Amino acid sequence: MAKTVLVAEAEGIATLTLNRPEKRNAITFELLEDLMAALDAAEQSAALVVILTGAGKAFCAGLDLEGLKGLLGKTHEENVKDSATMARLFRRIYDFPKPTIAAVNGAAIAGGTGIATMCDFTLAVPEAKFGYTEVRIGFVPAIVSSFLVTQVGHKIARDLLLTGRLFDAAEAHRYGLVNEVAPAGQLMARAHALAQTLIENSPSSVRAAKKLINSFIAKQLDEQIAQAVEDNARIRTTDDFREGITSFLEKRKPKWTGK
Repeated sequence: MAKTVLVAEAEGIATLTLNRPEKRNAITFELLEDLMAALDAAEQSAALVVILTGAGKAFCAGLDLEGLKGLLGKTHEENVKDSATMARLFRRIYDFPKPTIAAVNGAAIAGGTGIATMCDFTLAVPEAKFGYTEVRIGFVPAIVSSFLVTQVGHKIARDLLLTGRLFDAAEAHRYGLVNEVAPAGQLMARAHALAQTLIENSPSSVRAAKKLINSFIAKQLDEQIAQAVEDNARIRTTDDFREGITSFLEKRKPKWTGK
């Protein structure tokens, strides 16, 4: 397995570790591909539960800066393809047939929040930070909104998506996005304890229950994600998007035009 995602398996648990600690595990297309491959391997393995975590002090800081630069000047077709790749990852985690646990060891921002909250269970250290920060740099949080509205309801989703503000693990716990807040020194132990509880249950029953739960909104998600991919690609052709990315890279306040 490539170095951007480390894979370990023991006692029925597959642990996938995002491994770009020097970049706060920021998302690249290489990391996305490696994570998809790691999930494929975990599905075929003897593991009964998957734990997803990050190396170093962060879980996942969102899209890598070089990736942000690369978004400028892409065609609509290229943007659709890129958006569809992220949508496939979110859906893959959400629909993964085995139980998944996110052990959020630090900041999980933008796409990192998405990855963390797509898992069946999300555990986080108190100092973890979350945020759907896309609107702050000219993006639209289109793909993740398809899941978030179902998870927390319209009112809270509007707050988090339209303000783009950061929020901590305790607030995420109140919204149901985090199942448990655990001290940093106990995070992985708590994740393993939860995994052991799941392992003690019938694997076929757990898979069937998860599939049933997901089936309730599967058609709705299909339609919403298809629209979200297009919306996500469309926003990337706007002046505000270009200004948002440029100002972020130049570390200055954006000058929005609304176009």
